[in-house]
Amino acid sequence: MRRITVRRTAVAASAVSLALLVSACGSKDSEAKDEPKAKASSGAPAAPAAKALSKAELEKLVVTEGDLQGYKAADSSKADAESTKTMSADKAECKPLVDVMAMRGAGKPGATVTRKVMKMPAKPAENASPEEKMKAGLGALSGTITADTLGSYEGQGAVDAVAAVKKAGAACAGGFVMTAEGEKSKFTKVEPLSLAAGDESVAFTLSMEAEGGETATTHLVVARKGGTVASFYSLSLAGKAEQPKDVVDTQIKKLG
Repeated sequence: MRRITVRRTAVAASAVSLALLVSACGSKDSEAKDEPKAKASSGAPAAPAAKALSKAELEKLVVTEGDLQGYKAADSSKADAESTKTMSADKAECKPLVDVMAMRGAGKPGATVTRKVMKMPAKPAENASPEEKMKAGLGALSGTITADTLGSYEGQGAVDAVAAVKKAGAACAGGFVMTAEGEKSKFTKVEPLSLAAGDESVAFTLSMEAEGGETATTHLVVARKGGTVASFYSLSLAGKAEQPKDVVDTQIKKLG
């Protein structure tokens, strides 16, 4: 199968670091849970005035490996923050999308916590050939990586955050250019994605120009549960990211 190479942006660099990490280390949380997923809702009921959760409280709510069987997880690092802080869009109306992609959270959160997760491929058999083991290792490096950012908000801030992302997706349907560390990535389309969750949510599939004239696809989802907003951005170094439904459903269920 032909692979597509995503341009090396700050987000792609972050994906590389996670792929290398999860392919080399063991589980951070060995307590596996097999619980039913929450029923998703795309409605937008008015949220009660909320008091923002602290960073420590968000840490207890973000997904872990124990919540997601078959996944590896890693905390967002200072290096991630450094590599994404320069990310910007050429159109002001597209900034809410880039904020999610850069793991800053949607809108203006009082505190944020990010965990990056990656679904692991099946392990090769014990008697697998060196070629088969190498293929399995490469498969891990091309899996879908999802950045899950929880943000807490005062008052109606969470509702406003979801609304801002929804507006940005519509305004930027024709694409935009993202700049990160001096390098530009051109997104040609922002299309609605059918993935509902929480009290209200919005989701998009973004098409991006990749090396070799190919097109890469990434997915962006923002879901609110009360005064907390979970923002997800999924990409694959192979170019075609899978929709992060399992991660989204599991995170929203954990928010209560």
